[in-house]
Amino acid sequence: MSIALKQTAAPSPATMMSTEEIRRCFPALARTHNGYPVAYFDGPGGTQVPRTVVEAVNDYLYRHNANTHWAYPTSEETDAIIDSARSVLADFLNASSTEIVFGANMTTLTFHLARALGRGYERDDEILVTELDHHANIAPWRALEKECGVKVRMVKMIPATGELDWDDFARQLTGRTKLVAIGAASNVLGTINDVKRAVEMAHSLGAKIFVDAVHYAPHELVDVRDWNCDFLACSAYKFYGPHIGILYGRHDLLGSLDFPKLIPAPDSAPERAETGTQNHEGIAGAAAAVDFLASLAPGPTRRERLHAALRQLHERSDALITQLWNGLREIGLVRLYGPPPGTARTPTIAFTVNGVPSIEVAEKLAKRGVFLSHGDFYAMTVVERLGQTPHGLVRAGCACYASPKEVDRLLAAVRGL
Repeated sequence: MSIALKQTAAPSPATMMSTEEIRRCFPALARTHNGYPVAYFDGPGGTQVPRTVVEAVNDYLYRHNANTHWAYPTSEETDAIIDSARSVLADFLNASSTEIVFGANMTTLTFHLARALGRGYERDDEILVTELDHHANIAPWRALEKECGVKVRMVKMIPATGELDWDDFARQLTGRTKLVAIGAASNVLGTINDVKRAVEMAHSLGAKIFVDAVHYAPHELVDVRDWNCDFLACSAYKFYGPHIGILYGRHDLLGSLDFPKLIPAPDSAPERAETGTQNHEGIAGAAAAVDFLASLAPGPTRRERLHAALRQLHERSDALITQLWNGLREIGLVRLYGPPPGTARTPTIAFTVNGVPSIEVAEKLAKRGVFLSHGDFYAMTVVERLGQTPHGLVRAGCACYASPKEVDRLLAAVRGL
């Protein structure tokens, strides 16, 4: 007997769920450290997980665990759970279920896609990347320089604003450009890029475009149809799910690319882009994470509930990031980086404290129960351009469970340094 993916998220409330109601969904928020309740500002590196996601993972492992495509109940149930999860993630990205590929993480999926694309490239073809990107959207394309002789060109960022230099983007884009790889948002500075503009520029010269939406997807609703991008990747553990990656690819492209694969493996999209046995429990959890987000606001369809939830979460996070930015700006020894509140940005702030190494700042804040990340966040080019090597930056991000009181605690902890 085949089954659909268990719907573990709560029914949509009459109004948007309050922050306090959201917080009660996350067991991790009950943790204390040195006598302090933990305030998690490390969401840009990975968010905490609600009960419903863990329940979906447990339900799969306890009741349906099997490999795929065999003629017995748990295998058929696994097939149904994966198919249902593709539909859920398709709603999340406004794609088709046959355009959703699962994998270990965004980095692994991007290397896999790069190799498949590279098999069709010729020496001196060009790929465009940007200085603002996480290196998971740089290194896979750089690898093709060795593997097939392509040339990788890099678009500059403007250090003073944390934004892309669009004039340089236009200069670097040529008739030899085969692919543009761009991040929808910077995981360091919170800068949101104009993806639609990049897509139009790339397509005007016949180039394909790959979008890294890992940092964008937890905060703004992705719409691959509106953007008209060719490929896009994100990671469920950044939007309250388990550690698993998702790749969107236009169905015709997934069906035509020469993906490295085993001969007996399925040859139709999207499975032809997936290697080996997948993380089935992670796939179930990723779908549950999307349904959790959809449960936060009312609406007749999952996509409309997601739109309402992320819109209202954006309004709340705007208030939090303004509170945090203004509070840090008032501390004389703190330097802020990236676009200010009121511009296109995610609720992520990078800063330094009077030249103190970022790891020391993070360690001291952790003693007061304030958890945030430090270093280069695998976006080392950004840190280099800002002149902050080798010590890097301190990064604070506001997830859906962040509260004004926690922002006050963060500010007080920084002042206490």
